[in-house]
Amino acid sequence: MPSPSSLRRALLACAALGLAGAGATAAAQGAAAPATPGWPAKSLRIIVGFPPGSSPDLTARTFSEPLSRALGQPVIVENKVGAGGNIGADTVAKATDGHTIGLFINGNLTIARLLNPQVTYDPARDLAPLSLIGVSPLVLTVPVGQKDVPATGDARAFLDAARAAGDRWSYGTPGVGTVGHLGTELLKARTGIDPLHVPYPGYPQVATAMGGGQLQMALLPPALALSQERAGKLKRIGVTSAGRSTLAPEVPSLAEAGVRDFQLEIWNAFAAPVSMPAPVRARLSAVIGEIARSPEVRDKLFQQGWQAVGSSAEGLANRMQADTAAMARVIREQKISAQ
Repeated sequence: MPSPSSLRRALLACAALGLAGAGATAAAQGAAAPATPGWPAKSLRIIVGFPPGSSPDLTARTFSEPLSRALGQPVIVENKVGAGGNIGADTVAKATDGHTIGLFINGNLTIARLLNPQVTYDPARDLAPLSLIGVSPLVLTVPVGQKDVPATGDARAFLDAARAAGDRWSYGTPGVGTVGHLGTELLKARTGIDPLHVPYPGYPQVATAMGGGQLQMALLPPALALSQERAGKLKRIGVTSAGRSTLAPEVPSLAEAGVRDFQLEIWNAFAAPVSMPAPVRARLSAVIGEIARSPEVRDKLFQQGWQAVGSSAEGLANRMQADTAAMARVIREQKISAQ
């Protein structure tokens, strides 16, 4: 079996290469968007592959109004839910109207087809990068009030209990192949815990299931984890960043609990179908990147649990390439399949 450290290095390399590429190209992206005479001729659709109220949905809706102002046309967010966001991604990949883009999470733009060759779109072939929007660690979160599940905030005590429970415990994610799934599999390799994987349509459903006693743990986005903790349903016990995150500075990193050098990030991004004309994609990339870097939207993204990036198309392409290689290695070494 591959060593846990080799899996960790794969994800660390992914994060480092991706952020370097995104940062360099975000600064280079000009403020002025290229001219596209006659476009847009109608409303722009933003397809989201997750339910209303989910993190991708909130991000898309954050952009809809400023993007509408910039383009002079309505911007409509449409939810196409299922298959860990891949149904929405397939909808975007097949769009030919020149007025459809998508807001995606990591997995949809990286390893979807590597994990399952039956996926009907190829992110590298069918989707054109526009802009990396935000990055975030995940938060190891546990239910409050479940017997034998320590919810004191002590990650060491929780991991000890998880090791003792073996496969009697379960963890939830927004789907097979998402970063929450692959990251928990990496955490299992690093710590010796062995909970069973249960996929759900999105993170809100994972949180609801955990609060209802169906799950014993999950890696959740910081904003959702915090809101559930404030409601008294869940407890945050560790972030997956290398050190404490500015998104949740009061929560210790898992490295502080002895999970050394464990680092994992989620991100979201806009992409378009390759059928969209290149000048239109260039304009959208410039406009979306500028919106993401604006103080108003940066603040909103931070409140949603994201550190804003607003990269160029090239920056997102670099991140996609780095993450695809790193996540493919995790899938291969942990023998993860779509089944």
